[in-house]
Amino acid sequence: MHVSHVTQGRNAGLGLALVSAFAFGGSGVAAKPLIEAGLDPLHVVWLRVAGAALIMLPVAWRHRALVLRRPALLLGFGLLSVAGVQTLYFAAISRIPVGVAILVEFLGPALLLGWVRFVQRKPVTRAAAVGVVLAVGGMASVVEIWSGLAFDALGLLLAFGAAVCQVSYFVLADHGSQGDDAPDPVAVIAYGLLVGAVALTLVSRPWGMNWSVLAGQAALGERDVPAWILLGWVVLVATVVAYLTGVLAVRRLSPQIAGVVACLEAVVGTVFAWVLLGEHLALPQIVGGVLVLAGAFVAQTAKPDSAHAAEPVIESIPEPVAEPADARERV
Repeated sequence: MHVSHVTQGRNAGLGLALVSAFAFGGSGVAAKPLIEAGLDPLHVVWLRVAGAALIMLPVAWRHRALVLRRPALLLGFGLLSVAGVQTLYFAAISRIPVGVAILVEFLGPALLLGWVRFVQRKPVTRAAAVGVVLAVGGMASVVEIWSGLAFDALGLLLAFGAAVCQVSYFVLADHGSQGDDAPDPVAVIAYGLLVGAVALTLVSRPWGMNWSVLAGQAALGERDVPAWILLGWVVLVATVVAYLTGVLAVRRLSPQIAGVVACLEAVVGTVFAWVLLGEHLALPQIVGGVLVLAGAFVAQTAKPDSAHAAEPVIESIPEPVAEPADARERV
């Protein structure tokens, strides 16, 4: 019975990771037309995060006791895992192709593996390590590193910054997931989005945004579509659904395994950019994408550590529990 429960939890985690990869992968292809229509990348990020935060506001209110219990966790998730990743990624796709940006961003799993092994001093599975090696090799092919980088250097640097911030997404999503006092993952997402929205409001100054763009059309490849439809996809699917399924996947697997499985996002994003935006990649980029996909597949064969495998599947958002005044924990 216990083995069956573990298997079900693992399969659910893999399914959630795939949904998250698909949802995140569609963000760039919907956001880039908005940027090209006249919106600043920072304004697109603000619209994305603020819209998602508004949707998740009831969840944040329901779990308001979490603010005193885990303030550092919520701040870190909001500033790095939400605002940092999205700002740097959207700035990158304004300078380099979506497929290239997203593949460079997924150096994150390699950095994550190094964090787990050398900072947290935890063992990592051989399959996860092999998956990362394949994925990193694929990314080197995508950017054609042998020719001195074939794309805008600043755009690649911004994408690498997004990769660094992406590590925090998997580390913080997993933080405190064990024990009876584990924070609800949906609440962490809600507050992360709120913190990210506040931070981005100060940085992006949305009151100076060209709001008229949202009432017009944006070029999605060879066709024009209403800008508000693209924004709706970015907010609802590429943010709310993506973060919810992604964090829940980390809780059922482990950060390093979920991180490499998430490399499928790179393949999804590249295919979307090819089909919808006409951003064709050369043969080396295609081969690199295949290697990224192979790395994600190999990582799926890794067994999660016993601490994660034994965790129950979260079926619903639990009711908030009143916390004593001194119930505070360090992150």
